[in-house]
Amino acid sequence: MTDAAPTTLLLVDDERSLREPLAEYLTRQGFVVHEAESAAAARTRLTQDPPDLVLLDIMMPGEDGLSLCRHLVESRHLPVILLTARGEAMDRIVGLEIGADDYVTKPFEPRELVARIRSVLRRAERPTQPQDVELAYRFEGWTLDPLKRRLTDPEGALIPISTAEFRMLRAFCDHPRQVLDRDRLLDMVQGREAQLFDRAVDNQVSRLRRKLEVDSRNPLLIQTVRGGGYRLAADVTRIAKDPV
Repeated sequence: MTDAAPTTLLLVDDERSLREPLAEYLTRQGFVVHEAESAAAARTRLTQDPPDLVLLDIMMPGEDGLSLCRHLVESRHLPVILLTARGEAMDRIVGLEIGADDYVTKPFEPRELVARIRSVLRRAERPTQPQDVELAYRFEGWTLDPLKRRLTDPEGALIPISTAEFRMLRAFCDHPRQVLDRDRLLDMVQGREAQLFDRAVDNQVSRLRRKLEVDSRNPLLIQTVRGGGYRLAADVTRIAKDPV
């Protein structure tokens, strides 16, 4: 039996005075840390040695952190924790809406960051039970693959889906036709450690509706229950995936 490989982090921040001491601290905590001073450098590093999680500053010269965050969650499906300044509340909200997993506000306590890293990694772990590996969700012709985190429409086309959208849709598929209020969705999708906003839930639901519904303004699949929350108005079955 071999020891598990250490977790690899990519720390993206243009402030060298913050980046280097933080990288040293995280290394002492048992992580393998790669550094990038810009989004361009981060993109290069991603092709060389993909990390398990990205720590990403929002305000950087050139391509900003929000643009890189969108690429990370939609194209590479990597967990992202945003590093933000106190005055960037709207940027934090936008980052969470496009799929970031969490954020910490500068200046922050390094021990808190480590706790959030471990929390996000736990939530990002792929399911290990055989039924989760072998079975996909099927509803109204749509298919959600829980292992590859892929969404396929009724015609068989692959629909891009962020990590946050995947978690939200999976929560609905695990509880079809049940009313899920915002607090319960936050617990299932992001975890209470993040102290997220109700608005983040509403925006993720809106993004899912734009992908699933014929008319997102008059949703038939993900319905709003006044005073209650949201409900997936469809029967869900678990099906064996085609072998790869």
